[in-house]
Amino acid sequence: MAGALLDLQAQDGETYWQQRAEYEMEIEMDVSTNRFTGEQKLTYYNNSPDTLDRVFYHLYFNAFQPGSMMDVRSLTIEDPDRRVGDRISKLTPEEIGYHHILTLEQDGKEVSHKISGTILEVWLNEPILPGEKSEFSMTFESQVPLQIRRSGRDNAEGIEYSMSQWYPKMAEYDYRGWHANPYIGREFHGIWGDFDVKITIDPTYTIGGTGILQNANKIGHGYQDEGKTVEHGSDPITWHFVAENVHDFMWAADPDYTHETAQVPGGPLLRFFYQKNDENQEAWAQLQDYMVQAVPFMNKTFGEYPYESYAFVQGGDGGMEYPMATLITGNRNLRSLVGVAVHEMFHSWYQGVLATNESLYPWMDEGFTSFASSITMQHLFQPESDAFPHSGSYRGYYFMANSGDEEPLTTHSDMYHSNRSYGINAYSKGAVFLAQLGYVIGEENMMKGLRQYYNKWKFRHPTDVDVIREMEKVSGIELDWYLTNFVYTTDQVDYAIEYVRSAGEETFVQLQRIGEMMMPIDLYVEYNDGTTEIYYMPLRIMRGEKPVENEEASRVNMPAWPWTYPTYGLRISRPLSEIARIEIDPTGRMADTDRSNNVYDNTVEIIPFTDPTR
Repeated sequence: MAGALLDLQAQDGETYWQQRAEYEMEIEMDVSTNRFTGEQKLTYYNNSPDTLDRVFYHLYFNAFQPGSMMDVRSLTIEDPDRRVGDRISKLTPEEIGYHHILTLEQDGKEVSHKISGTILEVWLNEPILPGEKSEFSMTFESQVPLQIRRSGRDNAEGIEYSMSQWYPKMAEYDYRGWHANPYIGREFHGIWGDFDVKITIDPTYTIGGTGILQNANKIGHGYQDEGKTVEHGSDPITWHFVAENVHDFMWAADPDYTHETAQVPGGPLLRFFYQKNDENQEAWAQLQDYMVQAVPFMNKTFGEYPYESYAFVQGGDGGMEYPMATLITGNRNLRSLVGVAVHEMFHSWYQGVLATNESLYPWMDEGFTSFASSITMQHLFQPESDAFPHSGSYRGYYFMANSGDEEPLTTHSDMYHSNRSYGINAYSKGAVFLAQLGYVIGEENMMKGLRQYYNKWKFRHPTDVDVIREMEKVSGIELDWYLTNFVYTTDQVDYAIEYVRSAGEETFVQLQRIGEMMMPIDLYVEYNDGTTEIYYMPLRIMRGEKPVENEEASRVNMPAWPWTYPTYGLRISRPLSEIARIEIDPTGRMADTDRSNNVYDNTVEIIPFTDPTR
């Protein structure tokens, strides 16, 4: 209910609240000039406990101008995105993007405002009190930039309009305050609300994107009921879309789109918008079948997709997620096309529905999405495989961890020193966070906790504390140490089998923690007769144990390892001559940055051991 507080505990311990915005927008697109005029009415609900005396809007198109912060960032960062490079600096006046604010009123009265790059700052005539609302009315004129990053016109595959980050968008205000971050090319944070959008454009164009079309039988273009046709003259037509309970609105338009649909049984209607050609049409046809198979698995494994439709729209510069839709480049082979479609749709879970501030927590968006995508792609293409689906994410993380250039996951997405560091952290280490958590609390607990997190926090703005708390509730294990060390620091996991010694009819094993980060240990002992035991050493700080995961091996529960102790000694009640192999975590889920010291086998020279306590 608009204006009401939500009965949840907030990240700072107070009653949870979040702002709300209701947009009504009408725009007229001139395809001959790539410009549009717009009217926007925005009803803003202040659900916070604070009195607001100013508000901020994002004007994303202003980033695509020579000398903008995005331009300078791309020119000075050590590894610029190849899609951007120096292209912004070379844009002509007809190629730049801009938003010109023509009028702006609060509750019918003109308000003072100033544009600073990609941010519009507005000083209010009347403060918005806690629990109150205010209505902002705006007229604006904008130019669509040449496609460079995410949004724009005339992308590399010939899509005319990729309209993301296209409208003046109110910045989010939450328990941390305003998030009026300049746009330099990375991530976003938006207000939950409703969108009512009317787009008037040349009648030859087909539009796909966020929302449900309200006037399908007047529009046609593949939206109308079967058996009905719609004829248009040369006059522009108006498309009317409504999207409820979302935090952004994207659309794309092209006169050469093919529009096809596929119904997921018991699930959403999938829409596909692409330029059909001899090279891509077979892959796009098969994509429909794969996604109809994928969505039920995604729903069952990670939680139900909550909207009635989803659109895969050719456009943009790779793959970029938006509520109820994605922009993807479409001239790909089948595996690549399915991979980008699965990944971008999973953002509906880990950003579209769980709307973390992805500027602050990009790893909770890209990382969790990568984790879920890898599982789903293995289900689609290798359903019988028992291979570890996240090995690619671990390789990426190991590369960065061993490079000496790793930065903490708490780094703001705009503030990473390099694009490489951002990408590996957000995608790879974010996925490792979940996969390794499965090692710590057990795979079933972790997946159950992930679903519980989704169901509790959907349509809200969760943080890293919220996801770890759900994992604690499911597992009964204390996990603040895991969040603190793996996310807030660059401490690394590195455990070793320091030595193995024969002790008569027993074997003594000394383990060593070399890295700064503590972890519980699964020590697998394989005997010459083919049997296996797992010696399990939880951390004392965990205050609990994970359940038995491997039913084929007997587990020996050992005393908890106090993390300040650099070594841990244990006895195996069989002689060393009967042991074929000893290994720390052969599942590979513990992100040990140096696995070369994790294994002992019987090719190692046996050194007798004398226990000084006997």
